[in-house]
Amino acid sequence: MKNRSLSRALLFISLAALFVPWCTAAAPQVVVLHLNDTIQPISQEYLTRGLKQAADVHANAILIELNTPGGLLETTREMVREILDSPTPVIVYVAPSGSRAGSAGFFLLEAADIAAMAPGTNAGASHPVIEGGGQLDPIMKQKLENDTTAFLRSFVARRNRNTAAAEDAVLNSKSYTEQEALKLNLLTLVASSDRELLEGIDGRSIARFNGSTVTLHTKGAELIVVDPTTREQLLDQLTNPNLAVLFLIGGALLIYLEFNVPGTIVPGALGTLLVCISIFSLNLLPVRYTAVALILAAIALLVLEAKFASHGVLATVGTLCLVFGLLTLVDGPIPELRVHSATAIAAGIGFGLITVFLVRVAIRARRNKSVMGSEALVGLTAIAQQPLSPTGQVLVHGELWQAESPTPIAPGEPVKVRAVRNLTLLVDRIPAGNSGLPST
Repeated sequence: MKNRSLSRALLFISLAALFVPWCTAAAPQVVVLHLNDTIQPISQEYLTRGLKQAADVHANAILIELNTPGGLLETTREMVREILDSPTPVIVYVAPSGSRAGSAGFFLLEAADIAAMAPGTNAGASHPVIEGGGQLDPIMKQKLENDTTAFLRSFVARRNRNTAAAEDAVLNSKSYTEQEALKLNLLTLVASSDRELLEGIDGRSIARFNGSTVTLHTKGAELIVVDPTTREQLLDQLTNPNLAVLFLIGGALLIYLEFNVPGTIVPGALGTLLVCISIFSLNLLPVRYTAVALILAAIALLVLEAKFASHGVLATVGTLCLVFGLLTLVDGPIPELRVHSATAIAAGIGFGLITVFLVRVAIRARRNKSVMGSEALVGLTAIAQQPLSPTGQVLVHGELWQAESPTPIAPGEPVKVRAVRNLTLLVDRIPAGNSGLPST
């Protein structure tokens, strides 16, 4: 009987040992994104990819480490919509210390299921700015403010956060430190690191935007970092408006060089590539079309300066139009998405001077007579090598040519080439004392 009981116990222990690994819960997974950039279409593409990967792996949460000066309002609206619709709980964490969620970044922070900040960070200053930094009339300004605050309230109230403090960030450009935001109920918590953050929210029940309730399991989570792809990194660099302007100016000069020195191929091909990259880059940014018209007018004025003697007036006006056009080309709501003054001035003046110089050289070259072929001999001085009565040979530029003269010419006499007919030079005698040094 004892042996039978012992056998049963051993069998039970063996079966338990087999099933324990299957019963052990796997570590929770958290997908991590690092959004350290302006808010524009490429950052939206990166967020979309991260949210999709989190949904595909059934992650417990997605953690977005945020550091941004702000960006485009329309892109912000799309990113907020994706955060609100995400099947995976979203944590937005302004980190590391010294980072900020400025302007559009404040909207992303408040849209998250969990809003967190690291010590030494700030968020806010989200007053809507007209693209390009211009001024709105009072009615349009009020409409823009009302629309933006209504958009913010639509999800801040649903997250049970302080709508009045959130509206202050928009209407009065208020900016909050992490402790101020926590006291005003704009944050869930303050954490020094992502691990501290994940441990601090572990076991917390949150109300999702769709009304469901989810309990977070994030302690000891496996962090799955989603890095930007090479394509996203490249496109992100192309959203720099200063780089787009430099590519545009450099490409235009290379294409112009190809037209003046046909057959070189390389300048034309490289210039076309740079212009195409610039156009693609500007397509990702809000472009002011009146600035495009100014740039085209500037080019026309610079070309006219080379053809007409305006004593620099056309060139000056053209250069000013070009500088102002480049400066206002991109309608960015924040300085990081606008063309810098230094870039616009340097590129505009440089392009203006180079264009005037190259156009003048080209026009002067077209006005000069041909320096190739038999036509280049017209007007030169030759020396008769044989009696011309009326035909014989003359020496010009070190070459013997058949020549014809209406009057007899003795050998050694200088003659002037009047014309070329069927590879025969038509020459005239040069009176004595007027020949100077003969050209041979």
